[in-house]
Amino acid sequence: MFDVLIIGGGVSGMSCALVLGSAKNKSFVADKKIGIITHQKASSLKDALFNNAYGITPGKLGSELLTESIDHLAQLYPHISQIPNEKVLKIEGSFPDFRVVTNKSSYATKSIVIGIGSANTFAVEGLLQYVEPHQKSLSEKQRIQLKNNDHKVADGIYVTGTLAGHRSQLAIAAGSGAAVATDILTFWNNGVETHVHDSLR
Repeated sequence: MFDVLIIGGGVSGMSCALVLGSAKNKSFVADKKIGIITHQKASSLKDALFNNAYGITPGKLGSELLTESIDHLAQLYPHISQIPNEKVLKIEGSFPDFRVVTNKSSYATKSIVIGIGSANTFAVEGLLQYVEPHQKSLSEKQRIQLKNNDHKVADGIYVTGTLAGHRSQLAIAAGSGAAVATDILTFWNNGVETHVHDSLR
């Protein structure tokens, strides 16, 4: 049983995983089991080139970020289970007892973070009732989002990145994933606001 399972290995999903991973020394995180399904086949990062993203060297390729972020997570936070090469087909159950069904297996989890793209080919059973037209995308692009209130779709279900209704910018997607991570940490901390910083002090 995962305490949280992140679906999607793009910018927002990996950002969420990195922040959760960095909180490992907090007492209320020590016993938590965190996983991420790092399926990236349809990631828009594959064709991306970054010259305007804060903290990223100009000329960085999105395809490089995809592999580097997976390595980063594995090296610094190996306690987070990475599940590669599986596509989520269905979500069953409700908080705190979900089952995430992929093309190869299924996983029990208390909470879910959905961090996949906003293409109208979205077809995850169990979430289709939350689909609506993307509020910040051109209508001719036919993008979708999941209905949410500050990233929360329903109890135990969070959405990040463009699927949360944000515009397609790396900094926005990364911030969205980090915001959800701190919401989850705050929930684990009995509702007491918390966040995570590394420091030289």
